[in-house]
Amino acid sequence: MSGGARRVLEVWRLGVVKYGDALRLQERLVADRKAGRVGDLVLSLQHPPTYTLGKQREKAERNLLAPEHELRALGADLYRTERGGDVTFHGPRQAVLYPILSLRPLGLGARRYVEGLESAMIEVAALHGVSARPGDPRETGVWVGDRKIGAIGVRISSGFTWHGLAFNINPDLGYFDHIVPCGIAGKGVTSLRREVLDGVELPPDEVIHDQLVRCLARTFGFTDVELKDGSECADMVHSAAAAQS
Repeated sequence: MSGGARRVLEVWRLGVVKYGDALRLQERLVADRKAGRVGDLVLSLQHPPTYTLGKQREKAERNLLAPEHELRALGADLYRTERGGDVTFHGPRQAVLYPILSLRPLGLGARRYVEGLESAMIEVAALHGVSARPGDPRETGVWVGDRKIGAIGVRISSGFTWHGLAFNINPDLGYFDHIVPCGIAGKGVTSLRREVLDGVELPPDEVIHDQLVRCLARTFGFTDVELKDGSECADMVHSAAAAQS
């Protein structure tokens, strides 16, 4: 960014959204971003319990440790997607960000974009006294020791991004027992709640969502963040949900 230009990142705070509805909403917004009908934006939300598989479908299927009907018996949905990455879990008390960005104006390629997502999660962990790091080669996401605290799975189409990151605030980690998270065997999964020092109180989840958004915005050179609550975005969300039928 040069000349002190103002660059605004619009943030939709959507609360809890079903995965399928969020997927259809992203599809619409990516099309709108490509056509210039919307600017750069981020969906900030949580999902009901959901397992998702990345586009390397055969490999990801092998990393499911339970058949689909057993996962559904746990109250979880299962989706097969076209994002990068392997199998992961989304659920309540996990901060999910789906950036819909045009990378070229930001001067970013795919690798630097992913590194920026990692950096935002590392910065938020540090705000709460937790030292996190990027994964080793072939280990995506963000880690505390050998425990994964943040997952990344993105799709980039003609320089436009969707899907994104999931940062564990305090989800039910038992759901991860039914998969090999991100296809990385022998490593654990953790959360911000588990890693903070004893006696440290975390702020409400909504605050951590906003911290994550602001760290991401700063990392990618945005000068301003414009927050919109779910009620302001309701028409688009509802039309995406209606498209299911």
